[in-house]
Amino acid sequence: MPINAKCDNDLRQCNQPQEYEMTRVRCVTEMGMGVDVHGRDATKAAKRAVSDAIRHSSLGFFRMIGKTANDMFVDVTIGVPNPEAVDKEAVARELPYGTVTVTAVKGGLEIPSATEVANDPILIANAAVIVSFDKD
Repeated sequence: MPINAKCDNDLRQCNQPQEYEMTRVRCVTEMGMGVDVHGRDATKAAKRAVSDAIRHSSLGFFRMIGKTANDMFVDVTIGVPNPEAVDKEAVARELPYGTVTVTAVKGGLEIPSATEVANDPILIANAAVIVSFDKD
């Protein structure tokens, strides 16, 4: 699990040094984007961003290194304008395997409503999904 995470005002400036009890090797980095067009639901947009990040992936390489899908550590960072509104457990359930850690940080984008529509902004979430394994 990452420790000493330090994030400034947006995802581009997020610096997350990852220190672990055992040494981990990063094997996969996927990025995704999710949108909630009506409702400003940060969790819905975050889940869609994770789905977008992993949708075209099929990880079979871990068998070559003597690991299983359950040996994966999956670190997810979600960038949304309102990170406190993200249900991290719901986002974690989008990932079928591994030990999942979800962190929500300030980022993403909120597009204001059209002037004739009151309070219906579009919320965009970004997701970074990083898969690593313990190094033996």
